[in-house]
Amino acid sequence: MKNKKLCIRISEDDLSAVHRKAEQAKLSFTEYVTRACLGKQIVVIDGLDEIIRQQKAIGKNLNQLTMLCNIGRGAAVDLSALVAEYAAVNEKLSEILERRR
Repeated sequence: MKNKKLCIRISEDDLSAVHRKAEQAKLSFTEYVTRACLGKQIVVIDGLDEIIRQQKAIGKNLNQLTMLCNIGRGAAVDLSALVAEYAAVNEKLSEILERRR
């Protein structure tokens, strides 16, 4: 529960810069300042939503290929290396998303 108020003196330029950084991080001003003061990592990644959307599409395509092969409607191809790489990329994306929270 946030029940305390913090008052500081800061230049107008610095205040504007902090507001801009909070906006870029997609955090409220209070959340940004709190994370920064507590030494928490603030991760800003432009385009992450598009990467996640593409990863989901790739995963769906892999599932469809696997299903077709399992029912005998596609040529069996060893996709184990591709699936392992896909899983590794998803793991990294999950780590990045966790750091943003």
